[in-house]
Amino acid sequence: MTNRTDTEGGAMTLEKGLAAFLDAMLGRNRSTATLRAYRTDVLQFMTFLHENNVAITGVGDVGKVDVLEYLAALARKGLTGVARARKVSAIREYFRFLEGVGVIERSPVAGIDTPKREKPTRQFLRSDEYTKMLSLAGGNPRDYAILQVFLQTGIRVSELASLALGDVDFIKPAIRVRGKGNQEREIALEKRGVQALKNYLAVRPENLSDVLFLNYKDEPISERGIRKLVVKYRKNASITKRASCHTLRHYLPFLTMSCTISKAWIFQHIR
Repeated sequence: MTNRTDTEGGAMTLEKGLAAFLDAMLGRNRSTATLRAYRTDVLQFMTFLHENNVAITGVGDVGKVDVLEYLAALARKGLTGVARARKVSAIREYFRFLEGVGVIERSPVAGIDTPKREKPTRQFLRSDEYTKMLSLAGGNPRDYAILQVFLQTGIRVSELASLALGDVDFIKPAIRVRGKGNQEREIALEKRGVQALKNYLAVRPENLSDVLFLNYKDEPISERGIRKLVVKYRKNASITKRASCHTLRHYLPFLTMSCTISKAWIFQHIR
């Protein structure tokens, strides 16, 4: 790569290139935080270059292999894909500027893919954590029934909020759920779930609505109300991990209790 000269007639150093780059970003009204982040990330790259390639004296001496080696070094240090992606973005902007003003012919970052972000790891509740939530909800028939339904069926919050009295079949026993596209499916219930629903219906206030679960105003419970309920019991159980309704949906009941898992439940979770 050709190392062209700066305004003083000498090869432009990495440091002078950074100063010019930051001035240009300032002129584009980039925020102070953005400028600080660019400066930090590019300086860290420069430090790596000075420590690992003494042949580099100017911006034109940096090659694609230098950038790749830097990213590999960051990965070995345990930096996440998100962190590496941010750093390569700053380095790319730095060399794009130098290329744009004619200091270098081609950016060494050209053709280098941005590191992929890691997929977030789903958190599951341990059996003792889920048992504690159920224990705390035991004194409230409605809350206990809601948690039991989540435990056994894995239905969505929207589906649980819209369950009607007529959707519960104690003979089979099962619940009828209307999901996306208004498609109906039946999900079998285990004995604890059946008993929890019976206990709740025994104290459920008389109401003209046929919605199964009601809020404290004796009105149909909302999706937001269900989410708040889960958060309340998570905090009361001193569970620090992020246990959301989505967590409960994917909780495996056979890890918590010995119960017969129906074919309908298995189909619901593996499709």
